[in-house]
Parts: sequence; structure tokens; C-alpha cells
Amino acid sequence: MNRITLILFAIAMSPFSLFAKDPLEVGQAAPAPAVKDQMGRPVDLASLYEKGPVVVYFYPRADTPGCTKQACNLRDNYSALQKMGITVLGVSTDKEKNQLAFQEKYDLPFTLIADDEKTLGEAFGVGGFLGMAYKRQTFLIVDGKVAWRDLSASPSTQAEDVISALTDLNK
Repeated sequence: MNRITLILFAIAMSPFSLFAKDPLEVGQAAPAPAVKDQMGRPVDLASLYEKGPVVVYFYPRADTPGCTKQACNLRDNYSALQKMGITVLGVSTDKEKNQLAFQEKYDLPFTLIADDEKTLGEAFGVGGFLGMAYKRQTFLIVDGKVAWRDLSASPSTQAEDVISALTDLNK
């Protein structure tokens, strides 16, 4: 084993690893750490989980092409999501002001979490290599547990995928 390989292995195995842990599995309890929305207001995740299904979708960066496509797909299908009682939460490592600008620019009707400290991403096991932007992943929370997850979420069909998953769960 050469020296660089050994160093990378030691970093990856350390408790301060730069690599993300595995994403939450279906059936696991959904985490509810303290987080803030695009306005800097606290979001009570546990309370939201009690009210009905919650989609927590992670995206790399506000106002980039793929992330905009994903957010606009959810926006354009928001009434169908609401009819199913689904609360939508978008999460990235952007600061509050960037999340707010993204929400306003595209008229997004749902809450965006400014997870610049990576609290929620870490709790869900969603991360990026070397602490960079999140991977595009989506979790559907039902009764406080992960009921479905999409570890390679499609920006252009995100809402349809969520609706299909919840419909299948309700059969």
C-alpha cells in the first residue's frame, strides 16, 4: 500500500471522515435536527412528520440547471402533491439568502432548508465528496419513518416519482 493510499484510507476510516455515511434506509426513523428555512426561521421537522407525508429532497446548489429543473417540477405539480397531503422541503448547503433568492426567482411554493452547516444532510446520510454540495437524493417520510427513497432523483420527474411512490404505499 503506497503512502497516499494509506493516508486516504486513514481519513476515510476516521470519525472525522470527509466521506458521507450511507443514506437512511427505508423503515428508519426520520431525523429531526434543528434547521432553518430560507427566511432564517426554525423548522420543526418532528411536527411536520406528525401532520402527514413529507418529501425531503436534497439538491446540490440553488439556481443551477438541474436543481432548477427539479424545483420547478415540484412547483408545477405542487397542487397534486398537496392533494395527497404531502409537505415538500428542499434542502441544500446554500445560505439562507441564496435559498430565498432561489425561491423568489422561481416562485417556489414550498420551504427550502438552508443547511449550510450540513446538519440535516448528515442526519439523513446525504453528503458530497469532501464535504461539498449534496448528492441529489429524495426521501418520503410517512409516520415519522423513511417510507421510500430515491438515491438518484430525476430532476424532470421528481414530483411524479413521489406521487407514484406514495400511491404504491397506500395500496
